[in-house]
Order: sequence, then structure tokens, then C-alpha cells
Amino acid sequence: MATPTQDWTTEQLLSDAVSKKDILTFLHTSATHDFLVEYKLTGKIPTVVKNAKKDNLAAAYNALFERKAFRGADEPSEEELLNAKAAATATASVKEEVKVEATGPKFTKTVIKKGDKSGFPRKGSNVGVFYTGYLEDGTMFDTNDNTKKKNNPLRFKIGSGRVIAGWDDAVLHMSRGEKARIVIEPEFAYGKKGLPESKVPIPPNARLTFDVELVSFD
Repeated sequence: MATPTQDWTTEQLLSDAVSKKDILTFLHTSATHDFLVEYKLTGKIPTVVKNAKKDNLAAAYNALFERKAFRGADEPSEEELLNAKAAATATASVKEEVKVEATGPKFTKTVIKKGDKSGFPRKGSNVGVFYTGYLEDGTMFDTNDNTKKKNNPLRFKIGSGRVIAGWDDAVLHMSRGEKARIVIEPEFAYGKKGLPESKVPIPPNARLTFDVELVSFD
């Protein structure tokens, strides 16, 4: 990289003929990152311009030529460094979001009947539900809702491991009285093994659908 030409005198730098933005833009383009760090001139130009004093910028400009602290042709400019840092931060954020999504129970819920919206169960709550489960081809494999006896729901404690993981998570998103259709991915149902000993066998890697009614919790 050729050495930039010093076009401004100190008098011009301190006058209105040259703006703070002009000086800082030149420094960001020409100076090494270490030099800018030393003079506390790193960061987005509008932000630095707002906080920088004109005489300090002039001093940095003159020091750049005195010390010949020019960046090499293969060195990124301050703007390029900032853009690279922003891109890296954005990429890390995306990776984290994917990771979080991948480790949480996967289910989709469609509300059939709205609940009271006055409260939702929490981990450790004892809940009562009526349910009917279906395989992917529509075959019903289990139900406790065939008698409609509201005094005999399935009762379990959320998080105790009594039911499949997808249920534990999905019921947390239901309010009392709500009825919903919940589709649970295989890894949060019966996984690779399935449930072959069931009256209606559940095959390996089966995505299951449940119609669930939350009738009580405490």
C-alpha cells in the first residue's frame, strides 16, 4: 500500500474546512488497527465522530505521518474489521438458536377448544387429561376418552417421566379446559424402538398425534 499523501495542514484540520468525519474516515482507511486502538478511535464512524474532539483527531492525523503507522496492503481496514466481527456474531447467534431448538421437545399444537387462559401448569404440577392417540396412518392406538367419564382422567406429575417427553412439554402450553391436537416427533415419543408390545403396536420412528383435553391441574 502506498503511503497516503498528507493533504491537510494543522490549521485546516482545526478549522471548519475539514470535518471530524473526514479526518476519521481517512484514519480508518489508512492507519493500522493498533494505532486506532491507541488513540481510542475504533468503532463505527458516526459514534466515534460524536464523541471525539477535533484537536485529538488532528493530533492523531499528524502522528500517523510522523510515525508512519500506515496499514499494509494485506491488512483489513477498520470498517472491514467491524463488518467481519458483526458477521461472526450473527453466525454464532444463528448456531445457538439452532442448537436450542434441536435440544428441546419437538411438537406442534393446534387448539380445538380454548381453555380458560387463567393459568397454565408448571413442571411438577399434577395434571388430569383425557386423550386419544393416533398413528401416522390415522389408526387409533390408545384412548381414555371413550367413556366420557370426567371423573376418571389420566393423572400424572409433569416432569416425573411417567409420560413421553413430548407430552411433558406440550401440556405446559395448555390452560385448564383446553383441548388441542398435538403432534409429537419420534425422538420425543417412543423413538427408534417404538412400542411393539402395545395392543396396537407403535412402529419405530413413529410421529404420533394426540387429541388432549386438560381437565385439571394443581
